[in-house]
Amino acid sequence: MKKLQKHVLIISIGMLFTGLLAGYLIFGNSNSQEEHQHDLTEVNGVWTCSMHPQVKQNEPGSCPICGMELIPLESDDESIDPLAISMSPTAMQLANVQTAIVGNSGGNKSVKLSGKVQADERLNYTQTSHIPGRIEELKVNFTGEFISKGQVIASIYSPELTTAQNELLQASKIQDSQPELFQAAKNKLKNWKVSDEKISEILNRNTILRNFPIRANVSGYVTAKLANLGDHLMQGQAIYEVADLSRVWVLFDIYETDLSWIQVGDEIEYSIQSLPGETFKGKISYIDPLIDPASRVAKARIEVSNPKGKLKPEMFASGTIKAGLKANSATLSVPKSAVLWTGKRSVVYVKNTSENGISFKLREVTLGPSLGDTYIIEDGLEIGEEIAINGTFSIDAAAQLAGKPSMMSPDGNEVLTASQNPSVSTISISKEDKNDLKPVYENYLKLKDALTNDEMDKSKEAAKSMKESIKEVNIALFSRDAQAKWKNIKSNLKSGLLAANSAKSIEELRKSFLDISNEMIKMTEQFHAYSGTLYVQHCPMADSNKGADWLSLEQNIVNPYFGKAMLTCGEVTKTLK
Repeated sequence: MKKLQKHVLIISIGMLFTGLLAGYLIFGNSNSQEEHQHDLTEVNGVWTCSMHPQVKQNEPGSCPICGMELIPLESDDESIDPLAISMSPTAMQLANVQTAIVGNSGGNKSVKLSGKVQADERLNYTQTSHIPGRIEELKVNFTGEFISKGQVIASIYSPELTTAQNELLQASKIQDSQPELFQAAKNKLKNWKVSDEKISEILNRNTILRNFPIRANVSGYVTAKLANLGDHLMQGQAIYEVADLSRVWVLFDIYETDLSWIQVGDEIEYSIQSLPGETFKGKISYIDPLIDPASRVAKARIEVSNPKGKLKPEMFASGTIKAGLKANSATLSVPKSAVLWTGKRSVVYVKNTSENGISFKLREVTLGPSLGDTYIIEDGLEIGEEIAINGTFSIDAAAQLAGKPSMMSPDGNEVLTASQNPSVSTISISKEDKNDLKPVYENYLKLKDALTNDEMDKSKEAAKSMKESIKEVNIALFSRDAQAKWKNIKSNLKSGLLAANSAKSIEELRKSFLDISNEMIKMTEQFHAYSGTLYVQHCPMADSNKGADWLSLEQNIVNPYFGKAMLTCGEVTKTLK
């Protein structure tokens, strides 16, 4: 009996162990599968690069372009504004997106000015000879010497004055009978600025003076010596230029972009390079009404008392003025890094935070004057709105690739390849036709590369070669529809290349390149004429801010319209395959 109970107990324990093991295998494995599925759910999906949103992969990893770690792409949410681009906090951090609240600004800025000390034009004088004659003696022999009013600066021998003295002595003998004649002889000498004392001396001595002194009319520094010993002078001829430096001007250059901030009466704090440690202040008394066409500046004048002569003409001055828009004391301003500018439009990205996440939406704004590192916003934003001030190009790139409104596509048009664009009427051509057009593309790309390097001669050589390669295209290989289109493109290309070959400057050549590029893009889209991938690139500032396109083998921007002046200005707008 006991043995039977023992066997039953052993069997029961075995069955219990078997049940526990089976339960673990079934339910434990199920939980493991659920966890595995959960992990897969997190891992699976679309991963992208915050800096290159065109990169999309089904698993995490590194961006093949920049090596940055990929981030999960946010799924589309119908509750989010369809015109906005959503970004996760992780994506914002990786793209270095920073935001700021739009605040109220007084519209003030500190304007840096540079200038020079100059002599007061109203205190510049020309010392002339009052009598005609020959210089017998010069008392002042070099520029920079100081002279005082009334000081004898030269002696002159004058035959006319000798004759006039003789007439005076003769008239003095009959002055009782003919006083008018005597007075006329005296007045003749006075007209030559001979003093009464000198006339009395002539009469008392009853002798003719050989040399007469020339006295300084004003006090000041001689800035130019215009005559030398022994020179014969006409009456009124200049001997010296004299400047009174007891008062001077400090003239500051104001660029036309800063003119709206500066007015007569504004105070400038300035320093003189040759007087370190000293600070001066003065108020603007005058601003030039005209802008210098060469330097694009107007002069602002400060009048300064200079009794000790510390300030000397041509000394360099550096000034600062706290300027403000007097007519608009309460204005909005944003950092320049927040504004994307296309030449015609200025836009910012406004941040919106909701329970569905963070999104950015394009907003066009009207810019006012520049405040150094910021812009005044005249219209388009309100106080309290939050905008992106850093990483705006990353946001804009993501918006373009998502077909949302962006800097270059305000209506949110998708960036399409030629094969996706339904507006382009295409005609297929054979492989032989493409080979026939290959030299045209090769020479076009050589022309583009030469323009990016600012090489005028190489550009003309490439244009000439391109024209020759067009002549070699065998139109008989084309279909009838292709022939008609090719004739039109060929005619336009020849006109553009003819203008390029006759261009006298690289600027004229670049204008011709614009027309050539438009025809090459048209040919590529209509014929799929290139056996490979070409990128249509666009510079909004080219062609006087009208914008211009060109073709490139690489996605990297190398601008042929500006060359080394703005080599990286532009972006890829189409991919032609």
